[in-house]
Amino acid sequence: MPFNIVLVEPEIPQNTGNIARTCAATGAVLHLVGPLGFKIEDRYLKRAGLDYWDKVNVQYYESYDKFVSIHNTGTFYYATTRATKWYCDVNYPDGCYILFGRETAGLPEELLKAHPERCIRIPMREGLRSLNLSNSAAIILYEALRQNGFAGLK
Repeated sequence: MPFNIVLVEPEIPQNTGNIARTCAATGAVLHLVGPLGFKIEDRYLKRAGLDYWDKVNVQYYESYDKFVSIHNTGTFYYATTRATKWYCDVNYPDGCYILFGRETAGLPEELLKAHPERCIRIPMREGLRSLNLSNSAAIILYEALRQNGFAGLK
């Protein structure tokens, strides 16, 4: 089963386009949870994804509640700078969902508090706010792929 990258209310089209390209290259499914901070037709979104859009499985949802109602049996991991557990210290099962929040605010605090055991972070130097969203998604997705022997990739 492919891995799932979930962007909850993404704001910057170039980040989403870059993540779409990463998903196309790896076979991961990209889930876009609204409201989005841009239009799907945005030229920056299309440019960042290059000519990979027809090679990525993109799913759209009006809200987080709608997303969860459809995928409520999945294994979820929540990427956040507020976690204590490093992203490389968990085992990612095939088909799990890795969630990322808005570039300016991250995932909702109540969501993180409800699932502290599933919150993960990328280590970085003290005093820095965060990494770019598309870089973070790539780092964590490739760790999940590595743990699973890069199945289907060459």
